Amino acid sequence: MRITSTSCICPVLVCLCFVQRCYGAAHHGSIKVTRNQTKHIEGETEVHHRPKRGWVWNQFFVLEEHMGPDPQYVGKLHSNSDKGDGSVKYILTGEGAGTIFIIDDTTGDIHSTKSLDREQKTHYVLHAQAIDRRTNKPLEPESEFIIKVQDINDNAPKFTDGPYIVTVPEMSEMGTSVLQVTATDADDPTYGNSARVVYSILQGQPYFSVDPKTGVIRTALHNMDREAREHYSVVIQAKDMAGQVGGLSGSTTVNITLTDVNDNPPRFPQKHYQLYVPESAQVGSAVGKIKANDADTGSNADMKYTIINGDGSGVFSISTDKETREGIVSLKKPLNYEKKKSYTLNIEGANTHLDFRFSHLGPFKDVTMLKIIVGDVDEPPLFTMPSYVMEVYENAKIGTPVGTVTAQDPDTANSLVRYFIDHNTEEDRYFTIDASTGTIKTAKIFDREETPWYNITVAASEIDNPALVSQVPVGIRILDVNDNPPELARDYDVVVCENAKPGQVIQTITATDKDNSANGARFHFSLDEGLSLNPNFTLRNNEDNTASILTRRRRYSRTTQDTYYLPLLISDGGVPPLSSSSTLTIRVCACERDGRVRTCHAEAFLSSAGLSTGALIAILLCVVILLAIVVLFITLRRSKKEPLIISEEDVRENVVTYDDEGGGEEDTEAFDITALRNPSAAEELKYRRDVRPEVKPLSRHHLSSSLDSIDVQEFIKQRLAEADLDPSVPPYDSLQTYAYEGQRSEAGSISSLDSATTHSDQDYNYLGDWGPEFKKLAELYGEIESERTT
Repeated sequence: MRITSTSCICPVLVCLCFVQRCYGAAHHGSIKVTRNQTKHIEGETEVHHRPKRGWVWNQFFVLEEHMGPDPQYVGKLHSNSDKGDGSVKYILTGEGAGTIFIIDDTTGDIHSTKSLDREQKTHYVLHAQAIDRRTNKPLEPESEFIIKVQDINDNAPKFTDGPYIVTVPEMSEMGTSVLQVTATDADDPTYGNSARVVYSILQGQPYFSVDPKTGVIRTALHNMDREAREHYSVVIQAKDMAGQVGGLSGSTTVNITLTDVNDNPPRFPQKHYQLYVPESAQVGSAVGKIKANDADTGSNADMKYTIINGDGSGVFSISTDKETREGIVSLKKPLNYEKKKSYTLNIEGANTHLDFRFSHLGPFKDVTMLKIIVGDVDEPPLFTMPSYVMEVYENAKIGTPVGTVTAQDPDTANSLVRYFIDHNTEEDRYFTIDASTGTIKTAKIFDREETPWYNITVAASEIDNPALVSQVPVGIRILDVNDNPPELARDYDVVVCENAKPGQVIQTITATDKDNSANGARFHFSLDEGLSLNPNFTLRNNEDNTASILTRRRRYSRTTQDTYYLPLLISDGGVPPLSSSSTLTIRVCACERDGRVRTCHAEAFLSSAGLSTGALIAILLCVVILLAIVVLFITLRRSKKEPLIISEEDVRENVVTYDDEGGGEEDTEAFDITALRNPSAAEELKYRRDVRPEVKPLSRHHLSSSLDSIDVQEFIKQRLAEADLDPSVPPYDSLQTYAYEGQRSEAGSISSLDSATTHSDQDYNYLGDWGPEFKKLAELYGEIESERTT
């Protein structure tokens, strides 16, 4: 099959298209299949071969954006089997077959029915096949071919990132790169000049230029000054077809701003300034402003002002306002028109951020002169001192002069001054002042011990102008007089031990005085001379504002006297001296050997264990309640006690247990134990009290004579025989226990029951040397001996 195409771009290029087709048919790999032929070669006979089937194929081209009324002819398919009789049918399949591309199934002509856009799709892949129209059998195998959309210049260059905003420093060198712009063209860059773009500048000359190939924008002038012009609008054009006539173009805007550099020094608008300042201006207040102009902006215009010389450099100061870049002139010292009426200052303003590239444009500082005129103001009176301190004695009479304040009019008029006390506080009412002389006097009687210091405010005004008032603080100290006698520093709890020795110091006392140290720092202690000599205690003045209390005798007894009273006399060293009397209370206490107090009262024997009175009362109540419960329990138990024999029928061997406890040696109610102590002491025979005996007991005389002649063993045997012969005892065995203490000992009894009535001449003082375990015993026998001696 042979494929042919007749598409052209325009009539002018018909020849080129024809050459292209011919060149393409020869060089695009197309194969022309003809009938088999015999090649005649010298010396060889003609050889016949079987015909070989094959496709003849090529690429088709179709122009984009075709706007004609008829379908655009693309090319032709032809099979070697086609004899022109219409027996061959051509079939077209693939991309766009039947919709964009149609084929004449008889002639094989292919047409495009729609306008194509290369920028949307560059080529189409289709398949062609020739079949027998009668049998529908393929005459040739299916073959693939391509239809390419041929580009035309239908897209203008575009700046996708525009418009642009860019900055460049002022005073830059010519040719400084500012920005590179890039335009894109959607046309085919491999075919013709449709996508070949060149750049040009439409607006912005002669300040800027653009490279036609790269699109780099550069400065075109030397030393472009921001202060002359800051903003520039540059229009850049991009044109395809290499800039030829008929090419398409697009443009963009580049906004260029010159940034500031420090190329302008500061300048004062004037070389001389004058400033008026009243003498009443407050120290530290701003009295004026001055400014040097700088054409630069930002940090390049930052300024610092200084006073470089002048007679007012010590009176005035200058600082810089960073926001307004102004110099603020402030007052350092008070002004006085009467002393100096004007000052001169030389002020310098200089840039703080310098650019040494432009140092040749300097110097970047400027100097101006400022003359300050001091204005006269009617000032209030001026006190001779900034504050006053005065003194007056306490207890002084009302109207006593304290001191005098003085004020004068500083103006040349020298007006008269009137004084008064500003009664804003209660303390101001305690004093008065003479309106003409300024003498301060007391208005009450003062007590230094109550308030030692007073602060008042004295004001002075001109008689001619009362509105002008000045004030001064006055401190008044109240001086001390000796009007308070000394007294003991505190309430002393003086204790003397029972075993104290003569001359022993039992307490050191001191005194206080409400007066200050000048009136009573030295205290003298003594006993009251109006009383007789104290035999128990004495006092020693230590000459250091203290005194010691000493004992006069050896031993003290709480039982004899537990409290002593010692009258004292205390005097100070003031003029005149004052004195007061006091009485010390001295308690007698029991002490350890090292002098530690053990107890001071009789009831302290119990409290020494660490129990309070309330706790002791509670313990006693609990003991009473427990005793009452025990007594009640015993009473109820005795009232409900069952007999030993439960019933007459209960005849069996039993052991009867008696749980009654004896009452000790003095208990004679439960049973008689006289016989057990000593058989010879028994007076009569005792029978059991739980049953009624039915036999006569032995006579007293017989029992007594029997006991005198037998020993304990015989006594027990006799008792056993009596029990066996007694018909009133229970029929079962009964266990009876006898205990015998024996005859009286020659050493006597060790019982303590009768020891209280025994008198002894023995000295128990040695018990105090036996150690802490015998302290209580030594104390008890010591008190008994003391009472016996008394």
